[in-house]
Amino acid sequence: MPRATFIDHAGESRTVEGAEGENLMRVAVLNDVPGIDADCGGECACATCHVFVDDAWLDKCGEPTELETSMLSFAATAQPNSRLACQIILTSALDGIVVETPVAQH
Repeated sequence: MPRATFIDHAGESRTVEGAEGENLMRVAVLNDVPGIDADCGGECACATCHVFVDDAWLDKCGEPTELETSMLSFAATAQPNSRLACQIILTSALDGIVVETPVAQH
């Protein structure tokens, strides 16, 4: 099972495992990761699962869709490495991915 590490605004990290094919937001919710609210349930409609993807992993996540880019425009702290966790699908290629949750989501 692929692993993902979530780092909060204070630098605390939590590594969790998820099934291949599951989105990163769902894995975070199932493991009570702070800072991932997922208000829309993973429908790419709220940006409350906003994460900053570590640069080493960004290319492996693929390009955001137009809808995801639009949703990220509502995130107060969006950066070039911003993604919605609901749009990142775990695969073996993403085993070990590292993301940071924005301070605004804590």
